[in-house]
Amino acid sequence: MKNNIFNVNTKKWLKAAAIRAVKTFAQTAVALIPAAAMITAVDWKTVLGTAALAAVASMLTSVAGLPEVGEE
Repeated sequence: MKNNIFNVNTKKWLKAAAIRAVKTFAQTAVALIPAAAMITAVDWKTVLGTAALAAVASMLTSVAGLPEVGEE
């Protein structure tokens, strides 16, 4: 059976999925910052909102399976 949330250790899965989500959040935030000419011109609500949405999408995608979490 494919490695997914239903056949792995839940604590390991949550840890791995959270790490992926945090990395995705950071990558998205960093990618959006250069769109502004100066750091004071950054629309932080948009940056944080978009990064949060990317993190949620990462968590939902992780339900399908994480290669770093082996099956039990």
